[in-house]
Amino acid sequence: MKKLIADWIGSLLEIFFPELCLACGRKLFEHEKYLCLHCMFDLPKTRFHNDEANKVAQLFWGRVKIEHATSWLFFRKGSRYQHLIHHLKYKGAREIGSVMGRWMGFDLMDAKFGKIDMIVPIPLHPSKLRQRGYNQSEWIAAGLAEVLKKPMVPNCLVRNSYTETQTRKSRFSRWQNVEGIFSLAEPATIAGRHILIVDDVVTTGSTLEAAATTLLEGGAGLVSIATLAYADI
Repeated sequence: MKKLIADWIGSLLEIFFPELCLACGRKLFEHEKYLCLHCMFDLPKTRFHNDEANKVAQLFWGRVKIEHATSWLFFRKGSRYQHLIHHLKYKGAREIGSVMGRWMGFDLMDAKFGKIDMIVPIPLHPSKLRQRGYNQSEWIAAGLAEVLKKPMVPNCLVRNSYTETQTRKSRFSRWQNVEGIFSLAEPATIAGRHILIVDDVVTTGSTLEAAATTLLEGGAGLVSIATLAYADI
């Protein structure tokens, strides 16, 4: 009887509050979760992990020593996958971060990224974390860590200041905007280790550069970078 009631309530909720694809907004079928099969198979993957001289790696050339760098998806303004990232960052769909982190991990596990020692997500400033309620990069990192079987250290980097968006700033202004924004909580944790920094979207690379510089100056042996998406601006 209880199962019948639960099934009836579930069916009723499905009628009035159907689960929708976070990318295209289409109603999901019973076997689908977060993304419909069409959007899942049409993911705009970059395959950057197969190219050491990819566009993400080039962002850091002559700026900071990065061992490997990649982004999993292309981020294109106006595409349905922009909606997906928007849901992850601003609409509370934190679980999709973990799911996509795992998907990204399956693509990276046979690449050179499997040789890292630990995963460090880019932290939010405490005021932004209180406002949003979660750090989307930490959820992505958790999914990635699960597949790569590497520890995720969420409190390694500390964000000291609240920064504005980088997109419309000059290269020099971008550096000024992020200079000194990070510090290390426990330098001994990263000493001599190969650290994989994880973030949601990379545009200019300035925030990631600041994080990598902080880690290397704090004693990290090597630093690599992986983001969920790459925005070609």
